[in-house]
Amino acid sequence: MRLFSYILRYDDGFAPNPFHGRCTLACCKPVIRRVAQPGDWVVGLTSGGVGVVYAMQVSEKPPFAQYWSDPRFARKHPDRECADPKRRCGDNIYRPLRDGEFEQRPSPHSNDDGTPNEKAMAHDLGGKFVLVGKPFVYFGAHAPPLPPDLEFLKVRRGHRSRFSEEQVERFVAWFGRLRARGMRGKPALWSVTDRGRGCGRCGSS
Repeated sequence: MRLFSYILRYDDGFAPNPFHGRCTLACCKPVIRRVAQPGDWVVGLTSGGVGVVYAMQVSEKPPFAQYWSDPRFARKHPDRECADPKRRCGDNIYRPLRDGEFEQRPSPHSNDDGTPNEKAMAHDLGGKFVLVGKPFVYFGAHAPPLPPDLEFLKVRRGHRSRFSEEQVERFVAWFGRLRARGMRGKPALWSVTDRGRGCGRCGSS
């Protein structure tokens, strides 16, 4: 069991996408998505590593084509024109084509006019897989301070995954003590009414 931590630069509900009962990481962080396995843990921290935005245990690791076609994740198909910010932030954005390539659907990673963003596309698809997290906790705008005994999770750039067995156990114990899991707050970049810009471009490396 491995533990990954990284700085979540843009908490906008897109990457990760914590809606509809499962926390998913389908875009950004391609290295983590390639190497993480079911049973591993992923933690996203606020700027400076001072707060915990979300934490999830990887339960599944489907490739993009499977993620697109799985009816459980149909509600994560994006709709940029929808009034519901959860639909605008859908991360199930890569539709498989017959030749084995993918089409990028209009989404937070598209160009402003909705056309495919080739740079973002190459970055996202380079991760090869989507990480599905359950159990998970997503604090969003209400990210609590990183507990002193979890200071080892702090990272400046990229991600960290070299933790001792004792450190991983300490983190899992912290997660086990949480009184409630799932959605605990809204994305930090959403407006108060949930009808602002909602989703921005992820931008994390």
